[in-house]
Amino acid sequence: MVTKLSANIYGMANAPTIAPERSGQVTRKTYPNFKVIVLNDDFNTFGHVAECLMKYIPGMTSDHAWELTNQIHHEGQAIVWVGPQEPAELYHQQLRRAGLTMAPLEAA
Repeated sequence: MVTKLSANIYGMANAPTIAPERSGQVTRKTYPNFKVIVLNDDFNTFGHVAECLMKYIPGMTSDHAWELTNQIHHEGQAIVWVGPQEPAELYHQQLRRAGLTMAPLEAA
C-alpha cells in the first residue's frame, strides 16, 4: 500500500501547474485622510472660534461654525475638517496661529 500511495503522490507532482493570470491592473493605495480637531479652552470666546472656523476652513458656513463651536464647548473638542494631509496641516497651523487650542493631527 505504501508503494501505491507514493506512486499517486509522484503522479500528482508531475501534473502541470497553471500560473494565475496577471491582470495588468495597478492597485492604488489611497493616502489617509487627516482630522483637524479643535479643543475647548478657557480663553477663546465663542465668537472668535466661530470666526476662525469660517475664515480658515473652506466652505464653512456660519451655522456650521456655531454648531462646531458649541460642540467644542460642551464635548471638549470637535473635528472641524477631514481630508488630505497637506491642506489639513495648513488649516491646523492657521487655526493654531489664530490662538485656538488644537489637538495634534491624526489619521482618520
